[in-house]
Amino acid sequence: MEEKNFTEVKELIILGFTVSSRLQRGLFFIFLVIYVISLLGNITLISLICADSRIHTPMYFFIGNLSFLDLWIYNQKIPVTCISEDKSISLLACLAQFLFSAGLGYSECYLSAMAYDRYVAISNPLLYSQAMSPRLCTSLVAASYLGGFISSIIITSETFTLNFCGNSIIDDFFCDLPPLVKLACDVDSSQAVLYFILATNVITPTVVILASYLFIIASVLKIRSTQGCLKAFSICGSHLTAVTLYYGSILLIYCRPSTSYALEWDKLVSVLCTVVFPVLNPLIYSLRNKDVKDALKKMLDRAKFS
Repeated sequence: MEEKNFTEVKELIILGFTVSSRLQRGLFFIFLVIYVISLLGNITLISLICADSRIHTPMYFFIGNLSFLDLWIYNQKIPVTCISEDKSISLLACLAQFLFSAGLGYSECYLSAMAYDRYVAISNPLLYSQAMSPRLCTSLVAASYLGGFISSIIITSETFTLNFCGNSIIDDFFCDLPPLVKLACDVDSSQAVLYFILATNVITPTVVILASYLFIIASVLKIRSTQGCLKAFSICGSHLTAVTLYYGSILLIYCRPSTSYALEWDKLVSVLCTVVFPVLNPLIYSLRNKDVKDALKKMLDRAKFS
C-alpha cells in the first residue's frame, strides 16, 4: 500500500505575499489595521443586537451570527506570516488551521437561511413572527454551523490523505485548499476534492439564495405601492450585496479550469474573503439600516450619560 503524506511530509513552507522585507512590514501594518477595524465593527454590531430589544428579530439574529463568524474567519496568521522569518508550519498545525478556517467559511456559506428569512418577511409579513419562530431560527443557525464543520472535517480528511509532491511549498499566506491540492501528485483526486467543495458548499447555497430572491422579486412586483416596493428592495439589498460579493469571490477560485489555474490570483481572492469581507459586512448591514443606527445612537447616549 502506498504511504500517505502523514509520514512523507512533516512540515510545509508558507511563502506569503512577497519576499521583500520592506513590503512585508507594510503589509503587516495594513492587515493589522484591517483586523482591528473588523474586530471593532463586528463586536459593536453583536453588542448592539444583544443590547437593544428593538432589534431582537430573526433578521438581526442571523446578522449577529454572521458577525460572530466574521470575528473568527479573519485569519490572525496573516499579519504574522508577513513579518515572520520562519515560514515553516508543521503538517498538524496546517491541518488544524485549515479545519478551523474551512469550518467557519462553510458555516457562513450555509447561512443562506438569511435569504429565506427575507422571503418570509416580504411575502408573508403578517405571519412573519410566527413563521420565523425563535426555535426555527436557532435550528437553522445550528444546522449551518453543524453542516459547515462536518463538511470541513470531510474535506480536511480527503485533502490531508492526498500524496504531496514537489517541495511542499504553499504559495499562499495560510493553509488554504487550492494551494494544498496544487501540491498533490494525483491531479484527478485533487480536482475531485475541489469539485466536491464547489457542489456542496458553494453551488447549493447559491441556488437556495437565487431561488429565494426570485420568489422575493415575484412578491415585490405584486406590491402596488411604489414606496412599498422600494422599502422591500431596501430590506433585501444589503444581504444581496454581501452574498454576491462573497459567493462571487469563491466561485472565481473554484470555477476556473485547471489549465488556467493561477495561485497568485487566488491570493487576492482569499484576501477578499478572509480580510476584506469581515470588515465590509458590519458596514453593509449597519450604515444602510435605520434600526442599527438608532441602536448605536442609543448606546452612545447611554455611555455619555453614564
